[in-house]
Amino acid sequence: MSSTRKQTQLRLTPDMLAAGKDAAAARGLDFNRYVERLIAEDTSGARAAGMAAAQKLIDAHGGFLDDLETDLEGDLEAALAAGPASPRTPASPRTPARRDRGAAA
Repeated sequence: MSSTRKQTQLRLTPDMLAAGKDAAAARGLDFNRYVERLIAEDTSGARAAGMAAAQKLIDAHGGFLDDLETDLEGDLEAALAAGPASPRTPASPRTPARRDRGAAA
């Protein structure tokens, strides 16, 4: 039985090998499949297309994302400054208050 796959050898530093194995595991792949996927994405143009799409998204919505990040950082700083929240903290302006299930809508 003949395989169409060919074996190759990589020489990597121990740190690079560990990083590659960790990245493969995070994606649910074995190391060989991970390397194969990296090569396929790089040579097929899929990676470049993905990067172009990400840049287009940033160009179109970067201001919104920056504002959102600033708002979230401000909320986090305010929450940290206020200390632990009580169990009956009122709903924030961004979170609609829950209606009592028995109340009329």
